[in-house]
Amino acid sequence: MSSERNSKLVMMSRNSEDAELVLAHLIHPVTVKKLVGRWLEEDTPSFDYGGFVVGERVESAVLLCKSAGVLAGVPFFNAIFEELGCTVDWQVPEGTLLEPVSEPITTAIVTGKVRHLLLGERVALNCITRASGIATQARHMADIAQRAGWHGEVAGTRKTTPGFRLVEKYALLVGGISTHRHDLSAMIMLKDNHIWSAGNITQAVKDAKRVGGFCTKIEVECRSVEEALEAAAAGADVVMLDNFEPQALHPAAREIKDRYPHILVESSGGVREDTLYKYMGPHVDIISLGITTQGYQTVDFSFKIRKQGKNPHNPRVQTTL
Repeated sequence: MSSERNSKLVMMSRNSEDAELVLAHLIHPVTVKKLVGRWLEEDTPSFDYGGFVVGERVESAVLLCKSAGVLAGVPFFNAIFEELGCTVDWQVPEGTLLEPVSEPITTAIVTGKVRHLLLGERVALNCITRASGIATQARHMADIAQRAGWHGEVAGTRKTTPGFRLVEKYALLVGGISTHRHDLSAMIMLKDNHIWSAGNITQAVKDAKRVGGFCTKIEVECRSVEEALEAAAAGADVVMLDNFEPQALHPAAREIKDRYPHILVESSGGVREDTLYKYMGPHVDIISLGITTQGYQTVDFSFKIRKQGKNPHNPRVQTTL
């Protein structure tokens, strides 16, 4: 690991009762193996020409973090190289805030047949850079909520990348915010299109409860206090106040809570990281943002084979003279 003079590594504190909880244990090994297989096949659908050139000598490579961010995506990175018969030795734990100063931080060392290292390189980097970018932005939002002393939850949405949702939702958890529902089967959310097609909110909720039963929550997207009160009266568990500006949101949320204290009130639509605090209030329980998985900046990582006399930090060329 780089010395303290050259890099700063900040750990997020955890409660002692959470010390044995590992987020990676959420990931089903069969599911991640299937994902990894598809990713590797996509990247090398036929001949491995570069692998032919380098052969199967056993080598080691370093994963270098070159920009500030929260490390996330470790289970997927591991699974990629495990599928290729390589081993990964992490130098820092997942969830660490990495802040390179004068040189990159050595984050992991991967060992295996050199052509297998290179088969996994880009797929693994794609996972770790994106997951870490999402986790970093999520950490920023979690910090905003903590500084505000807000009781509720910041959450992602279902606006994820096809085939990459599991990674993105996992990264939100590493960053410290909620995933929201994972898919259409995880919770019943009745949006405007559902309501319009069903006829009205009351009918839509009634039909949803008939098939969802006691074990599935129902959320209704609402564009007015009247719609939210109708949804609550019909038996919804959560009402989403969609596209409410803060000055309209807070009195609406208060009116709903006064009538139905048990109802969860969610705010969504048009919320940005810099305006997030404006939506936080005593009657708002959830704030969901699509930008958590759509508007983030990736964290810069590189993957370099270790060779004596070669600089894995790959400094930028300043002059050709």
